[in-house]
Amino acid sequence: MNINRIAVVGGGAWGTALAQVAAKGGRETLLWALEEEVVGSINDRRENGVYLPGLPLDPAIRATGDLGDLADCDAWLMVTPAQHMRSVLDQAPRGSIPLVLCSKGIEGRSGKLLHDVAREVRLDSPIAVLSGPTFAHEVAAGLPTAVTLACGDRPLGQALRERINRVNFRTYCTDDVAGAEVGGAVKNVLAIACGIVEGKRLGQNARAALIARGFAEMTRFGLALGGRRETLAGLSGLGDLVLTCSSVSSRNFSLGKAIGEGQDVAALMTDRRTVAEGAHTAPVLHRLAVERGIDMPIVAAVNDLLEGRVGIDELLETMLSRPPGDEED
Repeated sequence: MNINRIAVVGGGAWGTALAQVAAKGGRETLLWALEEEVVGSINDRRENGVYLPGLPLDPAIRATGDLGDLADCDAWLMVTPAQHMRSVLDQAPRGSIPLVLCSKGIEGRSGKLLHDVAREVRLDSPIAVLSGPTFAHEVAAGLPTAVTLACGDRPLGQALRERINRVNFRTYCTDDVAGAEVGGAVKNVLAIACGIVEGKRLGQNARAALIARGFAEMTRFGLALGGRRETLAGLSGLGDLVLTCSSVSSRNFSLGKAIGEGQDVAALMTDRRTVAEGAHTAPVLHRLAVERGIDMPIVAAVNDLLEGRVGIDELLETMLSRPPGDEED
């Protein structure tokens, strides 16, 4: 199976970074973006002046605003925000083109993981998931990165790996699609909680404890949805969790930090140009946890805060007063 011409569907920072990876060595890469200014900036000035300003892009990257141009590509890397992926796939050309889902989240209205959404919309397309600890600006600059590529079709997974694997972009394969997706979705909500701890200056001990207990929640949820423990403890789970919960380069962490510093939640949500996906994931993740009887107190607390049911001081008091139990619970 040969995969040569890649299309990256989504012109934000992460989509642009993946286009850089795909274009390495002069491999023709098409980048679809919704915003006209992004398309113009990439084609005319060889940079994404909106989302990754100042970074020179590979000459093999061409941008388009026409979804019809995707029809001639061998595989699509889907990097649209999770809540818009269904509508973009609905409008894109039909066919059995392989889809690599690179966004992280859960569809709010259906409660479905994105690979289930993609299967509903594109019955004939093979599905894979690319996830892991990745900051877009570091990937685009060529700094060392490792990711998980999950695909139930082994020949396709190997072909995709051969196409995108680089010395500085190491790609590890698995067939655990659900496990890879769960890690990427849950960590966004937990990163908001860790940002709040940072904003309130509660210290590194508190953040480390929150990451560990958050990982326990991620694992419970992932196992319940059919993921494997080793996947959740790997790059797409624990690896991504540690990165996202440790730096203001994370949109979700920086959102939580601003909340912890006392900024208004509603104002923060309306003023952010880039998507903090954890804010959209929190309510559906909490709902699914309640429906399935999965104990996820950190997720519940973040959701209560974002939906205005509690203030930040009340939230912290509730979290700190939670009765201790056995660590394996």
